[in-house]
Amino acid sequence: MKSLHIIGSKQMGGAERWFARFLSAMRRQGEDVAAIVRKDSELAQHHLNTVPFSTLPLRTVWDPLSKLELSRAIARSDAPIVQTYMGRATRLTHIKPGQGKVHVSRLGGYYKLDPFRHAHAWIGNTRGLCDWMIQGGLPANRVFHITNFADPARSVPVTELDALRRRLDLRSDDWLMLTAGRLIDVKGQRFLLEAMAKLPAQIEGRRLRLVMLGDGDLRGSLEQQARQLGIADRIIWAGWQHDPAPWFHLADMVAFPSRDAETLGNVILEAWAYARPLVATAFRGAREIARHGEDAWVVPCDDSDAIARGIETVMRDAELRGQMVAKGLARIRDDFSETAVITQYRSLYAQLLDNR
Repeated sequence: MKSLHIIGSKQMGGAERWFARFLSAMRRQGEDVAAIVRKDSELAQHHLNTVPFSTLPLRTVWDPLSKLELSRAIARSDAPIVQTYMGRATRLTHIKPGQGKVHVSRLGGYYKLDPFRHAHAWIGNTRGLCDWMIQGGLPANRVFHITNFADPARSVPVTELDALRRRLDLRSDDWLMLTAGRLIDVKGQRFLLEAMAKLPAQIEGRRLRLVMLGDGDLRGSLEQQARQLGIADRIIWAGWQHDPAPWFHLADMVAFPSRDAETLGNVILEAWAYARPLVATAFRGAREIARHGEDAWVVPCDDSDAIARGIETVMRDAELRGQMVAKGLARIRDDFSETAVITQYRSLYAQLLDNR
């Protein structure tokens, strides 16, 4: 069955990257999908590849013209399922009675629920988020938990990795730690920088370097913090990378220092998929999916001392790293595969249409 997917963001972030990955996966799994994205957005310019899409201004949630334009586009579509992402797209989407369409709103965070209540059904990517929606008054029989999947690790030629290593002026024996995410408060990068300052410059004779993969409003203040801590020469500011595969292959481990409000944390899944040992904080999503000492080393949020101890523990224990990598790959295979997640969406759409 065909589904129409709508998002109103201008810049790329976790939700937007998921949008592009999800629709590409739907296409690979044989599903008929189409998208509406914001005109001149990064998604429209670079990221949708083979996914058929159209653009609309989607100016603001209060703009009546944007609402009318989107309403007409939905009416013209032959998709019976209309799935929206984030607040702007959801607030602008209103299915008229008699259209025979079902509006599904996918939430990836603990947003205020009032702008989402007019949808017909809601998807949360963690059980905690679904419980929160139900506690907030959404009908339990219309709230559904479907987690995210991890893309299979993309192979990268050795020559490309060697060229990147030279560009970054890395030694072959450097410890390279990667953290990925928008440079915003909830991602907790300031605590990771504090942890870096507490760690020795070398561990077991290997220089420690940290790649900050991502961009955002806090980049300037984080760079200033690194200078003040005296670790600026140990940090690599990589910016936003549409294809993070070379960076994950280059890394020796992944650190993910998000604060408690982080809903899921796709970086956990990416670390597992790329067979990289992981140190993560115990934010909401990690508490639900990560298993301390098995597939991740989990430490308290907002605690740079604990983050530093966790990083050093993992770096000094090769057996622990190997165990976490093996368990992480098993979690991807058993719980977070693309096929399993798309099958759940396919079944949910059929169920919603049967119950119209």
